[in-house]
Amino acid sequence: MPSEPGHAPGLRRIIHIDMDAFYASVEQRDNPELQGVPLAVGNARERGVVAAASYEARKFGVHSAMASVTARRKCPDLVFVPPRFDVYRAVSRQIHAIFERYTPLVQPLSLDEAHLDVTAPLIDLGSATAIAREIKLRIREETGLTASAGVSYNKFLAKLASDHRKPDGLFVITPRMGAAFVATLTVEKFHGVGPATAAKMNELGIYIGADLRRQTREFLTSRFGKAGDYYYAAARGEDDRPVVADRQRKSIGSETTFVRDLVAWSEAKSALAPLFASIWTSCLRSGLVARTVTVKVKYADFQQITRSRSLADGIASQAVMEELGFELLRPLFPPPQGVRLLGVTLSNLSDPGAAAHRQLALTLES
Repeated sequence: MPSEPGHAPGLRRIIHIDMDAFYASVEQRDNPELQGVPLAVGNARERGVVAAASYEARKFGVHSAMASVTARRKCPDLVFVPPRFDVYRAVSRQIHAIFERYTPLVQPLSLDEAHLDVTAPLIDLGSATAIAREIKLRIREETGLTASAGVSYNKFLAKLASDHRKPDGLFVITPRMGAAFVATLTVEKFHGVGPATAAKMNELGIYIGADLRRQTREFLTSRFGKAGDYYYAAARGEDDRPVVADRQRKSIGSETTFVRDLVAWSEAKSALAPLFASIWTSCLRSGLVARTVTVKVKYADFQQITRSRSLADGIASQAVMEELGFELLRPLFPPPQGVRLLGVTLSNLSDPGAAAHRQLALTLES
């Protein structure tokens, strides 16, 4: 394994921990009969969606955010189990307690992944790699689950490193390796580059990191706005974002830009299906409950409008989210002109597990 980033002034030591098939692994841990079985956490009904898939299921092409009917078609022997979010939140708290033994700078990204800044650790084992290795060991011993870890000098590369040797992997990207590692990546691997942005980049002749690096900052910002600055830096293995402790997401959303402007409601409904599935899967992974749905419509002349609706008790299912979204959008069709973009966002997020934990603490103190 390459030596890790050194201790040069200003050089961070960042670890990204990502649990391996977290929800599915918890189910297999708690039910030995499910071990070695192609497993999907989610609802098997017609409009259901896969929240997580075991590695046995992934061999058949099953993945999170996939429609359940599609997953069943790819893997006829797929076993569906309903999600148990109270259990996943409890295990997540165990894992995050392990992180906090080594550093107070822990930025959760979801229930099953986080960035850790160990530049000045609470327990110094001599290197970030040694800390990552010990964290993986503690997770296995205390939860019976495996995690993959990436070590690097910034968040962007640490996340790439944790994906590099899944499952149960540990990989280091040093400053000498960073730019070369990024050069061979397809642009779809860059955080923040979705299908629409990747397609736009491909149209500009940008397919991999090396292609992206050849572009000037001015060219990228003129095509991609503020994100162009991020792409310019990332293509060079640079990322100056700090690890921000206890940061909670404010919203979860997705949008899609169409090659051909839409005018028919039936086309819009079809286009929204994958957005709803992706957003709801992200919401499930975060462990948060949303209270507000917002839809965005951008027209052919680039003018845009948004519509929102909130539920006091929270949005309980993907079906409820879809119903609210369609109710907001339906009056906008037929549109006064072609629609070039549709977007959906969940906001007013809260963590019911954290709220219950705080209430318990208050009860015990009283």
